[in-house]
Amino acid sequence: MSVCVLGGINLDHVASVAELPRWGETVASHELAQFPGGKGANQAVAAAKLGAQVRLLGAVGQDAAGDFMLGVLEEAGVQTAGVLRARDHPTGQAFITLDRAARNMIVVAAGANALFGPELAGAADLGGAGVILTQFEATLDAIEAVFARDEARGAVKILNTAPALAEGARLLALADILILNESELARFAGLEAEPADADQAAAAARRLAAPHQTVIATLGAAGAVAVRGDEVFRAAGVKQPAVDTTGAGDCFCGALAAALDEGVDLAKAMRFANAAAALSVTRRGAAASMPTRAEVEAILAA
Repeated sequence: MSVCVLGGINLDHVASVAELPRWGETVASHELAQFPGGKGANQAVAAAKLGAQVRLLGAVGQDAAGDFMLGVLEEAGVQTAGVLRARDHPTGQAFITLDRAARNMIVVAAGANALFGPELAGAADLGGAGVILTQFEATLDAIEAVFARDEARGAVKILNTAPALAEGARLLALADILILNESELARFAGLEAEPADADQAAAAARRLAAPHQTVIATLGAAGAVAVRGDEVFRAAGVKQPAVDTTGAGDCFCGALAAALDEGVDLAKAMRFANAAAALSVTRRGAAASMPTRAEVEAILAA
């Protein structure tokens, strides 16, 4: 089988600061760096580095950033034949401010990503994927088109609700598995505040879940919790020194997709994904921080 990822491909510009700026405040950056990113690219690289056969659907510009991103993806083993090269739109860019506590603020300019619409999604080669993974950096109409295809009928359809677009709520019921962080769970479940612990997150996930769905809430350093019918699955947090949390959620999604594509059960797949995400925060960058299979297995063995 294989994993097909639909989503954003961006060049990340990361400005490191001591403290994140407040409203109207200007702060000085002590370092500026560029990394490969975009939620689609991050998730695809994570799954590929963990051993899955992965193809990516998306778009980049015919520019240096596009050349760079395609090179990174191909080096990681991601199949890029489904990536459009756009002539009149630049490759997507993300502008990330990262503080010394590994917290971040992110602004994304979609660029060429916005061109990958339902027509391209409806005609793209899914490669007989056993798992289809996407997020809200893909255009909403493209997500709907991919999930509705006959070729997707037998696949596990995973939707990561990041970023938490209100208009994306209409697509939640189309997925077999929803993956949300605490703030996204609060928004889509109609909570007044983020869940305070795993029990509250599980209750909110059950409130959100359609009868056929598994809903997974990622809880950062506290791990993850999932509900499926009357069942509750928990993955404990894995303590690692955090350097940069950018892309940790994408790592979890890509790792979960890779594990499920192998036929691993949900509980083991969540533990695998949680360990991978914990490792990703120990290094800088998003796609660049994704761990290898050997690294994840070493953490799990320990």
